[in-house]
Amino acid sequence: MAALRAVTSYLRLLRSSARVLLSSRKPGKWKSILFTSVASLSVGGGLCAIPFRQVDNLSHDSLVKRAASLVTDSSSTFLSQATLALIDAITDYSKAVHTLIALQRRYLDSLGKLTPAEEDVIWQVIIRQRAELNDRQDECKRFELTWITAVKLCESAAEAAYISGAEHASITLRTNVQVAQTQVDEAHKLSADADKKLAETKVMEVERMAQYAASLQNTNEEEEVPEAYLRED
Repeated sequence: MAALRAVTSYLRLLRSSARVLLSSRKPGKWKSILFTSVASLSVGGGLCAIPFRQVDNLSHDSLVKRAASLVTDSSSTFLSQATLALIDAITDYSKAVHTLIALQRRYLDSLGKLTPAEEDVIWQVIIRQRAELNDRQDECKRFELTWITAVKLCESAAEAAYISGAEHASITLRTNVQVAQTQVDEAHKLSADADKKLAETKVMEVERMAQYAASLQNTNEEEEVPEAYLRED
């Protein structure tokens, strides 16, 4: 509504000015200027209902191509931000996984060497790290959905640009999508490698804990055997 009021006021100004301009000795020159001003106002304000004399460089084809190029530019910006956010989230997740692996291996190497208080401290740190890992994983899933949406939007924008005749904008956007997919795939490979190492560490943890429990049981059994049975006949 504000834009419409501004256009209406401007048209009133043009109408009042036209009476003066058209009454001059060279009305043809001023008519050309007047029609050009109205055309620029109509296109810039987005009021297609206001009639204006069509200018060569403002044909419907050129306007559609220009709009399609703007859509591809904005879609590319959205994709770039979504890709950066996803890669950062995956990187933080991978770091959290490696930190958890280091903590668990340190604990396994210290089995039987820690006091109950020290063991409790390490377990509290491991529990907090696992909670952080879950938060990082949720963040990855959230940005993954945003990134997929950005890719689909870019694909639609590239198709629209191609149909509209903006081939260069379409090709550029499709190239940006391919680059983004390559970068995300590389980040996923790093996180997959971290997940694999974490799974190996969990298997190691189960084996070490089983061995430690068996050694404790054997120690307890030896302590419970009466001394008389250990003497030689």
